Amino acid sequence: MYTIAGIVSEIIYIYSWVLIIYILMSWVPNIQNSSIGQLFARVSEPFLQPFRKIIPPIGGMIDISPIVAFFVLRLAGRGVYELAYLLS
Repeated sequence: MYTIAGIVSEIIYIYSWVLIIYILMSWVPNIQNSSIGQLFARVSEPFLQPFRKIIPPIGGMIDISPIVAFFVLRLAGRGVYELAYLLS
């Protein structure tokens, strides 16, 4: 059970970094329009979209939904280990 939890946790960890890079790329518009930027968008946007529907931008410009999504993802990573511990 810990092996599966370790694999899932590692995938969540890597995806967390993908989100961080995607969030930082939003500060440089030219990077977002590149092929790597579009790849990160295709991977990140399906996860971020539900958070954007729930959390409106602050002041009309500052989008904090990626930060909330990142924390939810990190909590899910911890939850995987907790679940593996409870099931073993």
